[in-house]
Amino acid sequence: MASLSSASAPLVRIPTQLPCFRLNNGKVQSLSRYSKTKTTHLSINPIVRMCSVAASDSPVSTSSYEQSKRVWIWTENSQVMTAAVERGWKTFLFPSQNHGLASEWSSIALIDPLFIREGGIFDGAGKRVATIFEVSTPAELKKLQPEDEHAGNVVIDLLDWQVIPAENIVAEFQGSQMTVFAVSKSPVEAQLFLEALEHGLGGVVLKAEDVKDVLDLKEYFDRRNEAHNRLSLTKATVTKVHAVGMGDRVCVDLCSLMRPGEGLLVGSFARGLFLVHSECLESNYIASRPFRVNAGPVHAYVAVPGGKTSYLSELKAGKEVIVVDQNGKLRTAIVGRVKIETRPLILLEAKRDANDQTVYSILLQNAETVALVCPHEGGKLQKTVIPVTSIKAGDEVLLRLQGGARHTGIEIQEFIVEN
Repeated sequence: MASLSSASAPLVRIPTQLPCFRLNNGKVQSLSRYSKTKTTHLSINPIVRMCSVAASDSPVSTSSYEQSKRVWIWTENSQVMTAAVERGWKTFLFPSQNHGLASEWSSIALIDPLFIREGGIFDGAGKRVATIFEVSTPAELKKLQPEDEHAGNVVIDLLDWQVIPAENIVAEFQGSQMTVFAVSKSPVEAQLFLEALEHGLGGVVLKAEDVKDVLDLKEYFDRRNEAHNRLSLTKATVTKVHAVGMGDRVCVDLCSLMRPGEGLLVGSFARGLFLVHSECLESNYIASRPFRVNAGPVHAYVAVPGGKTSYLSELKAGKEVIVVDQNGKLRTAIVGRVKIETRPLILLEAKRDANDQTVYSILLQNAETVALVCPHEGGKLQKTVIPVTSIKAGDEVLLRLQGGARHTGIEIQEFIVEN
């Protein structure tokens, strides 16, 4: 490899074409294992950039988040290698004595092998593409200086500390010119490095011997990629408003603050989810609670990452949901608490237009602080929300249309009737 961009492989969605594996007499060659070597201590000065956007060398290039974060794989497990290549990651690290293993893997898959020796990482042509060093204390971090500033990359192998070092690295090297990788021994640790102090590091080296680690890290990137997209929201007209009596409703309290126009996608049927506004607006009745959505009864569906739905009754602390705004921009948020209490409910039904025979419905607590988000009119914002206590037939609200058939929250193709 002549440059970093040819050595890097960001996380991507599953390619539209299968990765190319080379065969030997029609069979995939068996792979040997390599012995581990220990990296050496080096020093670096703060000329390192945390987030570097570069062209993707994977078969699929999607969101800007994928392009700005790089993933290299350090493994001796052929199944881990296969899983990584299938997901578009083709840069692998090998100890210097394992050129044979690199050759074997290169004969069955299109990979970019890199070799660790003498405190550096080199490509197959012997060109240094990164400096690697171990660090165990904050003091060591401040003393480090790369031997070759033109290598373009620094790989840090943290020995003892995790959350604090990730933040320290980001703070120490913010605004510098090279890309910092951190060796991560699990997907959870990789996520810490990629998100520390919001910006995170430019990449991770996933050191793994379990295929599940690759799959979990891929799932994490899929969730982050989703947050860079926009959902298509449809205007729907309310056709019926009816008080129905008491029921168990769910308040979802998030670990994030929501802004005006944001809320959760909720509905009685998965085919159409309403954008239920948060309690971030000031009210004469109760103090603002911008972390809360009074979302509806326990039976209702709520949108969660990965294009899935969950029942409101299934939410609990630590789970993730999708927060969506009036323009369809979405982000993920962590549930901090769920409160289920018996309250009076109101039924709302809506259709896309007068000729549409499909009915979309939602039940919500009959309270002034519960509201649905309104669409834009003529490119200009008329109003943000309509409280359910004021809503009437003919009012317009926002709806997310999707497939109605679900199995454990996953959309499937089958005939289904829901009323």
